[in-house]
Amino acid sequence: MTKKPYVTKKQVEEIAKTYPTPFYLYDEKGIRENARAVKEAFAWNEGFKEYFAVKATPNPAIVSLLHEYGCGTDCSSKTELMLSRAVGITGHDIMFSSNDTPPEEFAYAKELGAIINLDDITHIACCEEACGGELPETMSCRYNPGGVFQMSNGIMDNPGDAKYGMTKAQMIEAYKTMMQKGVKYFGIHAFLASNTVTNEYYPKLAGELFELAVELKEATGADIRFINLSGGVGVPYTPDGTPNDIRVIGAGVEKVYNDILVPAGMGNVAIFTEMGRFMLAPYGALVTKAIHEKHIYKEYIGVDACAVNLMRPAIYGAYHHITVLGKENEPCDHKYDVTGSLCENSDKFAIDRMLPKVDMGDYLFIHDAGAHGYSMGYNYNGKLKCAELLLKEDGSVELIRRAETAKDYFATFEGTDFYKKLDI
Repeated sequence: MTKKPYVTKKQVEEIAKTYPTPFYLYDEKGIRENARAVKEAFAWNEGFKEYFAVKATPNPAIVSLLHEYGCGTDCSSKTELMLSRAVGITGHDIMFSSNDTPPEEFAYAKELGAIINLDDITHIACCEEACGGELPETMSCRYNPGGVFQMSNGIMDNPGDAKYGMTKAQMIEAYKTMMQKGVKYFGIHAFLASNTVTNEYYPKLAGELFELAVELKEATGADIRFINLSGGVGVPYTPDGTPNDIRVIGAGVEKVYNDILVPAGMGNVAIFTEMGRFMLAPYGALVTKAIHEKHIYKEYIGVDACAVNLMRPAIYGAYHHITVLGKENEPCDHKYDVTGSLCENSDKFAIDRMLPKVDMGDYLFIHDAGAHGYSMGYNYNGKLKCAELLLKEDGSVELIRRAETAKDYFATFEGTDFYKKLDI
């Protein structure tokens, strides 16, 4: 697979006249095509809904765009719930999946009519008290099977070491307890592996959850209305990777649904997903400009973005492909570390990366930053977060979040003597 930018050097030069680098640029066309594909892949299930993981890209314009295709929101905090409400998403179009949850957030989720997905059995009492002594009619519980989740292609994760979810015995007890407290309808949720680049993951996970659903129904008599496969469907960050095929994935889930749930008389159960990375990562890029070069023991290219704008490489050593715009067809015969300006040696977008010769003023397109990119930003060294732009289908550009200013950075000091001394 060749990673190609969805914007040209000429386009970026024009954009930069109005919105200086660095900036995030999202591809409306790609987002829409992908949202349609997801909807079509699960069209066999009448109740299917994708709950976009707001944490991945918490921008109202993006959330609203996905909502056009029937997507709800997966929220994990009050501010994410507030964002959903502000763009007109309420009720069961919101899945509130949180852990170590402040009680007031349970109350706010109930106020919005969201489906509350409990992470632990002890949260039943907490949620009940926070919600004025009455649980919502529909509730969900998060499952953790423990052990190691391993697939035939070598994909492994370790649910047993994860802080999320309940054991099977706790799920049974939780259902019984909530039924006694008036809950009528139930859901199952689980997240067992992250960023899987295989069409096998969702069907494998679905099979385990479908079997669990049958056991829970037999053990409790609960009316199970939905099974939430959560996220975990990933994207290939390296150019030699093979993307997931969501239609193959959807067909795989359909097969195990028909094999397990339908014979058990559960053919009306809705399938939910909560994909953030798959929905947005390939359709967002960080665009930055080369502003310095350094020649010591290694060759360095300094850019005007830093880990404040995209921290995945700094904290995970994550790979993000880089295209030097305008030099797509030139040989990658120069080895560089591509760095930001933070006082941290890990502030590098690439290490020993082979690229075309980079000249000062060149624009670098950092791929697959559309999810868990801007949203993970911070303000270390007093650096300010950049703008987010939407590349419209007609080629125009829309500002969907302005860049931060010094006034934003110092706003929490407003009203103090210190604030009065600032030159802003």
